[in-house]
Amino acid sequence: LSWPAIIMFIAAYSPGRIKTALKHPQLAGIKLWAFAHLISNGDLGSIVLFASFLAYAVFDRVTLKRRTDPGAPPIPVGGAKQDAIAVVGGTAVYLLLGWLFHTYVIGVPAFTR
Repeated sequence: LSWPAIIMFIAAYSPGRIKTALKHPQLAGIKLWAFAHLISNGDLGSIVLFASFLAYAVFDRVTLKRRTDPGAPPIPVGGAKQDAIAVVGGTAVYLLLGWLFHTYVIGVPAFTR
C-alpha cells in the first residue's frame, strides 16, 4: 500500500491525470500511507504517530473542500508523460526508502530478505 502512496505524493508535483483525478494526491498519499502503517503496527507509539498523520490529512482535505478562496492559480495539467514520471519516480523512491531508509533509520526492514 505504500507504493501507490508514494506515487500519489510525487504526482502532486508532476501534474498529470493522476492529479486531476485525485485533486490533492499528496493528501491522498499521506492518508493511504498512514492507514497502511496503522494496519501493520499495533503498538501505542505507532498508533499515536500514524493516527495523527491520518487525522491531519483528513482534516486538511475537508477544509480544502470548504474553502471559498481558490488558492493558487491553476497549474496546467500534463498528460500521460507526467503520470509516467510520477510512476517511475514513485517506484524509485519507494525502493530506495524500502531498502535503505527504513532499515537503517527505523531499524525494521520494510522488505523481507
